[in-house]
Amino acid sequence: MRVLLTGSSGWLGRTLAPLLANSGHAVTGLDVVPGAHTQVVGTVADRALVERAMGEHGIEAVIHGGALHKPDIARYPRQAFVDVNVTGTLNLIEAAAAAGNDRFLFTSTTSLMVRADVRQGAGEAGAWWMDEDFGPLEPRNIYGITKLAAEQALKLVHREHGINVAILRTGRFFPEDDDTHASPSGENLKANELLNRRLTVEDAASAHLAALAAAPAIGCDTFVLSAPPPFAREETEELARDARAVIARHHPDAAELYAAKGWVLPATIERVYVPSRAERRFGWRAESDFGSVLAALREGGPLPFAHDPDYTSPIVRQEREACMC
Repeated sequence: MRVLLTGSSGWLGRTLAPLLANSGHAVTGLDVVPGAHTQVVGTVADRALVERAMGEHGIEAVIHGGALHKPDIARYPRQAFVDVNVTGTLNLIEAAAAAGNDRFLFTSTTSLMVRADVRQGAGEAGAWWMDEDFGPLEPRNIYGITKLAAEQALKLVHREHGINVAILRTGRFFPEDDDTHASPSGENLKANELLNRRLTVEDAASAHLAALAAAPAIGCDTFVLSAPPPFAREETEELARDARAVIARHHPDAAELYAAKGWVLPATIERVYVPSRAERRFGWRAESDFGSVLAALREGGPLPFAHDPDYTSPIVRQEREACMC
């Protein structure tokens, strides 16, 4: 299948493009920044560019992974988020529908599910249990607002034209340090997040590959993507007040392994992303989870996730290099 992949120079795109190619797909990458997997340099906000790329490369399916993200809020005005995340998404799916494509994948984000009250901590019943039915959705920043608006635009075009749409709300998979959490930080924080809100970039890529194949059977649906949590919904109240006790029930040696590493387990867990619909509907389940972290600590092997505190996105690197000229 001839696939247009946006965001092909980014963290996910660099992993997903070769995975698609190795699975027999012909991939055309589109990104604002040149890269090894990018053949078309430009923005999805440029309708003429999108239509030209679709026609010249005979595109049969679109995976829209390009976007302005939460860290970009400090660098770009809100209008830029609307132009790229909303208008760009609409440009792509309308071009795909006009070309007769039967499937469209959208890389969305669990961030749009984080309302102000979720951000402040656990709810009255304990940790928030956040599956695809969680609501109401009231995103707290322009990033979440525009991603949610893009989701709604995709659903509209699906209703009008019948193109199959898979919306993939990914949990965290970035390699750099978190820009809001100081302690724990680095690898310790990423390991903790595999309990409830993170997946590896490799698993994010494999989810897109599986959803691409299953899109005609999906129709139009939304999926939370994260490592499978070890917890049950009945444990949410306890997670919010004593997460370490709950973790110990599921992973009795976690505290000892963490202590040997000099790490700390989370004292509380205030939200849990639940990816079970993806497993039910298109057979995807993350290969790496918190158990994978503990296995690596036991065996002295490499951790299952990437951690690079010096990582910067391609567009930021490009801007820095331009400023140095």
